[in-house]
Amino acid sequence: MKLQACLLTMVLLWPATAAQGATDLPTPYPYPEPAWSPYLVGLLIGILVLSTLALAGKKIGASSAYSDAAGMIGRLMAPNHIATLPYYQESKPMIGWTLTIVLGVIMGSFLAAWTGGELTGTYLQDMWIARFGADSGLLRTSVALLGGALMAYGARMAGGCTSGHGISGTLQLAVSSWIAVICFFIGGIATAMLMYRM
Repeated sequence: MKLQACLLTMVLLWPATAAQGATDLPTPYPYPEPAWSPYLVGLLIGILVLSTLALAGKKIGASSAYSDAAGMIGRLMAPNHIATLPYYQESKPMIGWTLTIVLGVIMGSFLAAWTGGELTGTYLQDMWIARFGADSGLLRTSVALLGGALMAYGARMAGGCTSGHGISGTLQLAVSSWIAVICFFIGGIATAMLMYRM
């Protein structure tokens, strides 16, 4: 109970400490302010998670969508092999609510960028070009695919992805989810430091 109270206090105090940290950034800050308030979006995500828990008894998550998509593609290519896999015997691959969430995230991201004037139409970000050059599109694609595959594998091994643990789990004050989120941040920071600082 004491740990849950500590975690709740951290969550409630985080926006204030984040705002204080933003004022300490060097000027001019290299990234424009987001058009959509991250606090408003966070509040809306919280309402979404509470609504799905209350109305459908489901937790927000995305990693199952990828295993469902892989299973559906596998059924087209090698149906006999997919039928022998224990995972797909227990969980039949289908277009379910998790796949719908992933499609909604893609559409929502596009709409947010479009309505917020942040739709650049560029593939390589300025920070990437400064580090790896303007002709590093293949490298960017390879890194994105490898990173996505590792994240999907890790999410399946951990029993949840960044949305499952990071949004649904932390909202429910699950200790395992808080540990997972801390590890997400450590891994992300370490990777960014390796890619952009070395």
